[in-house]
Amino acid sequence: MSLLPPIRVRIRLFAMQREAAGSRELRVELPLGATVEDAWTAAVGAVPALAPGRPALRFAVNGVYADPATPLAHDDEVAVIPPVSGGEGEADVADKRIRVLAIHGERFAAALAGDLAAQIATVEDGAVVTFAGQTRVTPGTPAPGQEAEAARHASRRVEGLEYEAFEPMALAVMAQIADEIETRFGVRRLAIVHRTGGVPPGETSVLVVAAAPHRDAAFDAARYAIDEVKARAPIWKAERFDDGHVWMGHPARTSAAPPDDPAAT
Repeated sequence: MSLLPPIRVRIRLFAMQREAAGSRELRVELPLGATVEDAWTAAVGAVPALAPGRPALRFAVNGVYADPATPLAHDDEVAVIPPVSGGEGEADVADKRIRVLAIHGERFAAALAGDLAAQIATVEDGAVVTFAGQTRVTPGTPAPGQEAEAARHASRRVEGLEYEAFEPMALAVMAQIADEIETRFGVRRLAIVHRTGGVPPGETSVLVVAAAPHRDAAFDAARYAIDEVKARAPIWKAERFDDGHVWMGHPARTSAAPPDDPAAT
């Protein structure tokens, strides 16, 4: 038996894992040298209902995506990232780089898209491309493990979406995506704003605005931004029905799309 004291780790749970556990976090003791996978095993030991979700999960340690074999230290935070949906504004105007990256818990104002365009576009920009994602009433693709519940609601009208986010990490991923857009497309003026909470049909849940001197770059930047946010940002959505809900999405991608991926071109 080891005489070394155990390490204590906080495990954060979101979306369907939070619901399965009936709690937003677990605290576990692990032996020195334990890994992320060991933390997950301890979580399942405490809450066996978590186990079926493992194939579709990703993990983050202290707000950064991490491999299950990553070793842990005392007081680390392990975030369990279930399939993702597909703050405050931050602006840096140095050298004409302007970014607005935000998570909002309230309904978007009708003028928000225009306000963002006015905030990021300069007189050197000949193109401003805006993408608005809004709630539709037709169901989407359920997350792994949610197929049976989705079948129960098949052909029913979606009453609204409910979004949940791991906000510090979501904003950090948005910043990484903005860096990639600057590198790949030369676009230095970008806004990404995402909702949390309930979003009724017809209302906007995410806005992307890209400004550039030429339209091709602005279109490419906007498309890449929304595709990567949906694939990588720890933001979850559930479709609400009159008698239940279904979590949506796919296992999170933990790195950028390769340059030859259609989403990156």
